[in-house]
Amino acid sequence: MSLKWTDSRDIAIELCDLYPETDPKTVRFTDLHQWILDLEEFEDEPNKSNEKILEAVILCWMDEMD
Repeated sequence: MSLKWTDSRDIAIELCDLYPETDPKTVRFTDLHQWILDLEEFEDEPNKSNEKILEAVILCWMDEMD
């Protein structure tokens, strides 16, 4: 399965697994952007990301932690 920027929930699940001790509220967008690009399954254009997309990933990640 390949991930795209629009797959906020799936990206969040991957990040939750990779960074279980990380509070998503403390992650800077620049770090988050790089972490997403580094995901093995991620296959989208790096420049297609924006603040709204990264915010959606953070919200999903927070949701997954609950």
